[in-house]
Amino acid sequence: MPTEIVTTDDLREFKLELIKEIKQLFAAHHGQPSKKWLKSYEVRKLLGISPGTLQNLRVNGTLAYTKIGGVIFYDSEEIQKMMMENRVQNRFEFGRRK
Repeated sequence: MPTEIVTTDDLREFKLELIKEIKQLFAAHHGQPSKKWLKSYEVRKLLGISPGTLQNLRVNGTLAYTKIGGVIFYDSEEIQKMMMENRVQNRFEFGRRK
């Protein structure tokens, strides 16, 4: 069995290639979920919310969904849109005293 010696230059080159590929993956997905349609448990995990909160978002029309049979699907783009539409700007500056 032939033996191959791995040098620090080999490791450095591998690291650079790996970082490049990871950056390409992030750029392709823009930090968003890679799936177009998410199930309820995935949305709850993504947003860190309870089943009741997710149901309230559906019922009050905050979050659009599609129901096929007994399974509810959410568009990942709609979730991002909802998050941006409900974004609140901080109106207070901490650490500043008058």
